Amino acid sequence: MINGIIFDLDGTLIDSMQVWHNADREFLIENNIVPPKDISNIMKTMTIESAADYFISRFALPHTQQYVIKRIEKIVSYHYMNTIPLKPGVISLLDFLAEVNIPCAIATATYKSLAYAILKRHGIADRFSFLLTGEDVSTGKTSPDIYFECAKRLGCKANDVLVAEDSLHCVQTAHNAGFFTVGVYDSAADADWERICKLSDRNIHSIFSIKNIICELNNFSL
Repeated sequence: MINGIIFDLDGTLIDSMQVWHNADREFLIENNIVPPKDISNIMKTMTIESAADYFISRFALPHTQQYVIKRIEKIVSYHYMNTIPLKPGVISLLDFLAEVNIPCAIATATYKSLAYAILKRHGIADRFSFLLTGEDVSTGKTSPDIYFECAKRLGCKANDVLVAEDSLHCVQTAHNAGFFTVGVYDSAADADWERICKLSDRNIHSIFSIKNIICELNNFSL
């Protein structure tokens, strides 16, 4: 029985991973550094703060953590305000969840200001009970803390909550913590898709397919 849902944002609800891929490189290039090929893979497991510290340490940048955080936020902000689309099926899925009275929340590593901005731009900010970011839970998604806090606020136990994620390390964290995990395909994580499928309880290519999973697990008619 699923009584609550925790959605990731980037790559799960919104089609934004290429924006982050480009932002990492743009920031390094403007600091006269040739971006390593693996930089996006390294960044995706980090909080915003730890990513800034990593840039400063690895590349000996003469910047403060706050400068790096604000600069990258500025690089990506235009796209959150103007160009990044929702993944297909998001609105229809949220309509269904409202009909069956299953609350949902967002757990994301992105900037809170940008997360709220894109949700408001697409008119869905009020569809979620709340949104948690690294500003609320500082351990990042290599730790289950953010998922446990979401479950607590939803009034649910871990095994009653469906977690939808597109990244391997996030699926692994939620799965190991006892949540029902759904791996959501995103082309940015294509290299990890086989491992995501093996680890997650279910795997889907369309976010709307969560409707079918809910109907099956909760014995709802389609």
